[in-house]
Amino acid sequence: MPENCIYIARSSAIAARALAGEMMVMNSADSTFFTLNEVATVIFQAADGHTPLRDIVRDRVCEQFDVDPEQARADAEQFVTELSSYGILIVSNQPLASEAT
Repeated sequence: MPENCIYIARSSAIAARALAGEMMVMNSADSTFFTLNEVATVIFQAADGHTPLRDIVRDRVCEQFDVDPEQARADAEQFVTELSSYGILIVSNQPLASEAT
């Protein structure tokens, strides 16, 4: 996934709940279920469709966790690719509308 201007948003076809610093996410279309660790939860919660992924990694992940910025970016891109393949995150090269479908 290329680095420049990746925008992510949560799909409206999911159910999510935070428990003990982790996020439980289920795709209602196929009942795919994920438990996100603390770093993935930060990315998921910041997926507003308007903030580029690189900014989320820089301003939230790298600020809250002791991680190498390049490694954090690569890991975030892999995470986003996986969740988007299950329809949990929507990915675009431009800002997304406030309500993703």
